[in-house]
Amino acid sequence: MDIQIGLLENIEDAPLELLLLADPSEKLVHEYLSRGQCYIATINDEVIGVIVLIRTRPETIEIVNVAVREDHQNKGVGKRLLLFAISKAKEQQVKTVDIGTGNSSVGQLALYQKCGFRITGVDRDFFIRHYKEKIVENGIQVMDMIRLSLHL
Repeated sequence: MDIQIGLLENIEDAPLELLLLADPSEKLVHEYLSRGQCYIATINDEVIGVIVLIRTRPETIEIVNVAVREDHQNKGVGKRLLLFAISKAKEQQVKTVDIGTGNSSVGQLALYQKCGFRITGVDRDFFIRHYKEKIVENGIQVMDMIRLSLHL
């Protein structure tokens, strides 16, 4: 599987359906797309994954969205995107990469920790405060944001 990852030059071309898999708020997706760098993963020019990076502090990048098309999940694409983001952070001489996910995102939590991220905190009721609709994942209501960091 020959995966290519590249910067999306025009945010108008961002794969919104894919981004909404990871974040159901179209408003928030558009907000951070305008501030960040969006990279897409493709196979034979077909978009299969996306990752969005934002510079949050002078020496910190946050991964604010990472999503893989459902028919390509559990094939290493998400890990490739995360390792790509870590590599980009190192190129930019960043010291910390942050990421957050819902309390019910068991698979994502495992993947992030396998890539070296450590849990640094919990933002209680984050998804209740920032999302109008109730979100349920793995049969669990998504309420809290689990924050993780990787120190480079």
